[in-house]
Amino acid sequence: MYVNLTDVLTKEGKTVTVQAELEADQAVIGGEVFPVTDKSPFELTFANIGKGRARMSGSMEITFAMSCNRCLKPVDKTLCLRFDQEVFAPDVVMDIPDAEDEQGFMDGYQMDVEDFLSNEIVINWPMKVLCKPDCLGICRQCGTDLNTGTCGCDTFVPDPRMAAIKDIFNGNKEV
Repeated sequence: MYVNLTDVLTKEGKTVTVQAELEADQAVIGGEVFPVTDKSPFELTFANIGKGRARMSGSMEITFAMSCNRCLKPVDKTLCLRFDQEVFAPDVVMDIPDAEDEQGFMDGYQMDVEDFLSNEIVINWPMKVLCKPDCLGICRQCGTDLNTGTCGCDTFVPDPRMAAIKDIFNGNKEV
C-alpha cells in the first residue's frame, strides 16, 4: 500500500490521517516463517513540521505464532508497534546526512507502508520468547519438558577446572 504525501510535505500546517490494515499474513525473520494470528488496523498521522518535513505518528498491534525458546511450546507473541519519526521530501533528503538510509520506505513523495511496517517488525522483534517467565525448558539428555516434571537424568556437570586433577587420579588407578 502506497500513501501519497505530496500535500503534507508541500503545504505548511497540513495534517493527513491514513487508516489501513497490514496486508501481510506472515513475517520472515532469520529465514524462519512466523504466521500472523491477529492484527489490529493501524492509523498513521502525518503532520507538516516545516518545508519538506512531516512528523509521522501512529501505532498498531500484531500477534505472531512462535515457539518458546526453552521448551518449544507454541506461543502467541504480540508486538506493540509505536511510530514517531520524521519523513522528508526527496529534495530535503539530500541535505540531511544518513536520511536516505533511514527513508528506504519512501519513493519520491510516495510512502510504501508495507515496507515501513516490515522494517518496524524486524526492529521490534523479541530476542527471546518464553511461554512463561520461569520456563524450565527441556532436558538436554532425554528431551523431557521440565515444566511438567523431572526426568531422572543425571544432570551433574563436573567443574572443568578440576579436569587436570581428575586425570591424575584416573591415571593412578590399577586395573
